[in-house]
Amino acid sequence: MLDLTRRTRPAAAKDTLVVLTDKARLREVDIERADRQYLLEQLKEGNGPAICDISGRLVMVHQVEKGDRASQLEAARRAGAKMAARLNLARRKEAQLLGLCDDGEAVLALAEGVALANYQFRKYRSDDKQAHTLSKLNVVAPAVKPAELEELSDLVEATGIARDLVNEPLSFLTATQLSSELKNMARNSGFKLTVFDKAQIEALAMGGLLGVNRGSPDPPTFNILEWKPKNAVNKAPIVLVGKGVVYDTGGLSLKPTPHSMDYMKCDMAGAAAVAGALYAVAKRKLPLHVVGLIPATDNRPGGRAYVPGDVLRMHNGLTVEVMNTDAEGRLIMADALSFGERYKPELVLDAATLTGAAARAIGTQGVVAMGTAPEKEFKALEEAGMAVHERVARFPFWDEYDKELDSDIADLKNLGGDLAGAITAGKFLARFTTRPYIHLDIAGPAFLHKPEPWKPRGGTGVGVRLFYRFLAQRASK
Repeated sequence: MLDLTRRTRPAAAKDTLVVLTDKARLREVDIERADRQYLLEQLKEGNGPAICDISGRLVMVHQVEKGDRASQLEAARRAGAKMAARLNLARRKEAQLLGLCDDGEAVLALAEGVALANYQFRKYRSDDKQAHTLSKLNVVAPAVKPAELEELSDLVEATGIARDLVNEPLSFLTATQLSSELKNMARNSGFKLTVFDKAQIEALAMGGLLGVNRGSPDPPTFNILEWKPKNAVNKAPIVLVGKGVVYDTGGLSLKPTPHSMDYMKCDMAGAAAVAGALYAVAKRKLPLHVVGLIPATDNRPGGRAYVPGDVLRMHNGLTVEVMNTDAEGRLIMADALSFGERYKPELVLDAATLTGAAARAIGTQGVVAMGTAPEKEFKALEEAGMAVHERVARFPFWDEYDKELDSDIADLKNLGGDLAGAITAGKFLARFTTRPYIHLDIAGPAFLHKPEPWKPRGGTGVGVRLFYRFLAQRASK
């Protein structure tokens, strides 16, 4: 993880990143006039950060342009990502960031872009040739408060942990190992963790989680993460639910398309998002009562695997006819949602790599959202998404979609028709909670096959920053 450290004065002759709003302030950087003019000419062209190599010293400048706030912050993150790439290419270990403006938010966004782009998952690599060298960024910016930089550092750390979890293969990250990782996160941040084993899950009659787990040689777990400070501003908690399918073969409805199983270790990205969010909330000691619920198992076609046509009795007593065993995420999530009823939450949000339909609809550029919560909750979530560039695209949730889930022999079935698959999946989940509810389908941006500006190939940690921003805004109100 990149060490973000605040400094009061810049160091001479050090690799320097600059954020400014007024080009005239470039005079405050200790460089020659000719080099300054070269940077100004690049800024005038407007093609990303201006870069000058001064006898081996890199000076890179980002100017905050006019525009809407969300676009300004994302431009700063992207500039930071490009700067990080240049520093690593030059094998630099340390650099300084000068905030020559009153816009502390833009300075933090550029630092965030550097830090997020600097992430690598190298646990299983035996060579260091492609390893990033950048390990420290000194931030010299009067407009940035120490607490703001600490908050950014904690949030980047939480995102990195979530990315690591998504990138881990099943050979390491079974459901029980996921619970062990959560214990480490709880120990390092301060949230409370309770883990139910298979016997306890059976006692709770979680038929969805037990049904999906039947074909696996490994037991399931059910994880309760709770942050309940004495100064919580909410009387009833907010419940976050994360899909924890640590690997998905599709079960007996085996995934049929080429390469469709190659990256199914990412099917617990919703669980990673919830865990990362609780980690950040606890580290920052937000005055908010938050509960995270993570049902965990893999989905395999072995032994006594559940089959299409089976009927499962869920935790809340409803019966579900299984039409496709590859629609397994909604089954384990349903048990978690109904379990969450005991908290009488003021709001329930979930995150899940639930449907290919969501990914096909909007690609990797955002998160699909739908649900029953009041308009103000969706608006607050959308604002948070724009601020962190994990944008939310709201889908309709009309009553007519409910009919798609009618079953001839059970209360409902786990799969709708050929159309609107992301919505009917959300409709299925909504049957298992009576509370105000928002469902987030993160199937598109959770795992990338090619990198995007500050997002790596592989696990992105999507949802951590979105949840945290949403919760932090709520706590401040």
